[in-house]
Formats: sequence, structure tokens, C-alpha cells
Amino acid sequence: MDRIALIGCGGSGKSTIARQLAQILDAPLTHLDAIYYDEQWNPLPQEEFTARQEKLVTGERWIIEGNYAGTLPIRLAAADTVIFLDLPAATCLWGIVQRRRRYRGGQHQADGVYDRITWNFVRYILGYRRTMRPRVRNLIQEHGPHVQLISLTSRRQANRLVDRIRAQAPPMP
Repeated sequence: MDRIALIGCGGSGKSTIARQLAQILDAPLTHLDAIYYDEQWNPLPQEEFTARQEKLVTGERWIIEGNYAGTLPIRLAAADTVIFLDLPAATCLWGIVQRRRRYRGGQHQADGVYDRITWNFVRYILGYRRTMRPRVRNLIQEHGPHVQLISLTSRRQANRLVDRIRAQAPPMP
């Protein structure tokens, strides 16, 4: 597990799992939201966003957390592991409620968390498994047939994965 792409619905726990894995594996972590948006929620031009990801994936080791299906093939082609947090909508909605309580709205670029809840975002979460999941699975099949795919359907499974990786990791110096 040297090049990990961590994907899943908003509120699924991608940022939390990514931070834990980055610490355990001592791997550089990139939150795609922190690259894509500036402080005023203006998106980066698509060409620049693509170019930044193409540069990121040239590293020997990395964890890149975020969806962005349009550029997912870049990460899939370079990854050796994909962790897909395929959690139910209710779990993801609860995740964004917890995030709102924790961060009280706004952006937190230092750790890549963006707490911006809109009705469009809620609708996205409610429809993720019906619309985005099939698209993501097709992209994985097409651009990542070589990856170790770890698909998790509950927070309990995600926590067990982190615990298993922690137990197998060599001690930090």
C-alpha cells in the first residue's frame, strides 16, 4: 500500500480515514478539496486541477482522498490500492451532521475538511449509490484493473481496516 486512492460519498469518512492512514503509514496525504477550492470556494480551472493531480501521482508514496470522477482515472492508473467507502446514505448524512458540529461551518484548509452543506450536496448524498457508485465502479474496472480494491460498506469495516493496517505497520522510529 504505497499509492492509495481513497474515494466515497461525502460524509463517508474519507478525510478521517485518510488522516489515520497517513499517520500510520507515514505517507504524504492530499485532500483534493484543498486543491480544488480556494478560500472563497472558487474552483481551480479544470486543466490546472488535472495537471496538479498528474504531478501528485508521480510520487513513490501517497494517499489522495476525494472523488472528482472526472479526474479519477489519473489516480486509478497510478494507484496500487483503492479504498472505496461505499456507505449507506443515512450514514453519510450523519457524517455531515457530525462534521458540521465539529467544524461549525466554513473551510479548514489545514486538514482538507470543507464543511459546506447545501441542498444540492444533500441530494448528491441521497443519490450517490444510485448514480455515482456505478460510475465509480466502471472507472475502477476500466482504469484500475491492477489495483487492490478494498470496498467498505460500514464505519465498523473502515475502523477494522485501519486497526488491521496499524497492527501490521512497522513501528515508527
